[in-house]
Amino acid sequence: MNEATIAKKENEVQVVIDKINNSGSTLFVDYLGLTVAEVTELRGKLHAENCEMKVAKNNILRRAIDKIGAKEVEEHLVGPSAFVTAPDEVTAAKIVYDFVKDHEKLTVKAGVIGSTYYDEKQLAALAKLPNKLGMISMLLSVLQAPVRGLAVALNAVSEQK
Repeated sequence: MNEATIAKKENEVQVVIDKINNSGSTLFVDYLGLTVAEVTELRGKLHAENCEMKVAKNNILRRAIDKIGAKEVEEHLVGPSAFVTAPDEVTAAKIVYDFVKDHEKLTVKAGVIGSTYYDEKQLAALAKLPNKLGMISMLLSVLQAPVRGLAVALNAVSEQK
């Protein structure tokens, strides 16, 4: 291999590392069997939520994963692979698993959040969680409940007198 090819591959590995490190979560998927229109549809859904899907050679992905420290993912990098990055921990999993319901040929191999490995079952459970805004809304609702109850009780007392 010449030096230009080695430098190009090292650059590709660094781009993958940067994308994974700058994302809240990364899923590795097998898109074999999807049509170009279906892949375009998936990418459109991901893009609408500030997520991104990139196809990469397994060799490049393995090198990037090795440098990140999530070596458990390496065994899943067989066959056609793409990686999906999202700004938070839940969005990519929600979109991908929603897409899988109608397109069974798309399969989730594994995922990484930070440098922690997640298998397919863990990612499926993660996809069922509400997104960050949903969780904040639920938390605020729980925090407001006692205050709301107190306000209703004080209002009832004042109406009686």
